[in-house]
Amino acid sequence: MSSEATSRDPQPSLDQLRARIDALDAQIVELLNARASIVVEVGRLKQQANIPIYSPDREKMVMEKVRQLNKGPLPNSCLEAVYRELMSGSFALEKPLRIGYLGPAGSFSHLAAVRKFGSSVEYVPLSDIPSVFNEVVRGHIDYGLVPVENSIGGGIVDTLDEFLHTSARICAEVLITVHHNLLAKEPWEQVKRIYSKPEVFAQCRQWLGSAAKDREIEPAASTSRAAEMASKQPGVAAIGSTLAGELYGLHVLFENIEDNPDNVTRFFVIGRESAKRSGEDKTAIMFTTAHKPGALAEVLDVFRDAGINLTDIEKRPSKKVNWEYYFFIDAQGHLDEPKMKDAVEAARQHCLQLTVLGSYPRAVEVL
Repeated sequence: MSSEATSRDPQPSLDQLRARIDALDAQIVELLNARASIVVEVGRLKQQANIPIYSPDREKMVMEKVRQLNKGPLPNSCLEAVYRELMSGSFALEKPLRIGYLGPAGSFSHLAAVRKFGSSVEYVPLSDIPSVFNEVVRGHIDYGLVPVENSIGGGIVDTLDEFLHTSARICAEVLITVHHNLLAKEPWEQVKRIYSKPEVFAQCRQWLGSAAKDREIEPAASTSRAAEMASKQPGVAAIGSTLAGELYGLHVLFENIEDNPDNVTRFFVIGRESAKRSGEDKTAIMFTTAHKPGALAEVLDVFRDAGINLTDIEKRPSKKVNWEYYFFIDAQGHLDEPKMKDAVEAARQHCLQLTVLGSYPRAVEVL
């Protein structure tokens, strides 16, 4: 066929293109439900064998396979979001999950939990971080989500301290970018007062100093509480998450008003056992050493000599003996790997106490 004839071929109309999309949608829905039917069988086998419904290692493998299969034009982030909701629906088909988080509803912990587990699980807001740990250990919730580290503020001490006396284990990690938004039910011109947590005000100092210098700034117990007040009081706005805005019927007047747009918070998913190997894992370890020169270096040298990279180290006072500290490290690798297992046992010889807090898949994307 000549190029001249090809150029005269009629282009498909809008209706024809939409008809093709409709036909594809029918196939997609049929395939999704075929997938769901298999999920039901998987759930039955898991319950018979007493295997946990949520498998962080399997989740990581599925996401990696999706990224490998994606040839475009859709970006990976789009397909990942679709598959997170698919897995959330799968949980509901296999066995409804209860996920606890640091409340109240609309908090950044709530936002992180929804981005991790989707919209088809039950979420349980809890009053503080110790309550999240306690409810996991008691079996009242299946998993808990707790903040452990912020790229600006550092380690979250309440979470680190809870690991000193809990049997809960780390089974996954979540990374989310923390974006602060000005939320209100009224136009900006009518806003006279802004509520939020003091820490949030500190993270939005530049915007507040330029765009809101003539507004009153008032502290609130939480960003969610601030959003609730903005929903009930005239002339009031709140700084919080988009999720808080949705829950309390507020509009986003200004988005991403934080000073540092790269502010990332890391969360741990805690459960009653660690995850299986995924091929790209971390192991969290807590230990305390004798109070003598070089004691910490001896432990760290064990991992160096084994060729194991340490990605994080934090310390907290033991609260038992003055000047005695617990150290927390993240090591690349899984405890089931011989190299890691041998290193942990060798490090134990230099410690007064050493506890493996869990092995879990390394988060590779920021949600």
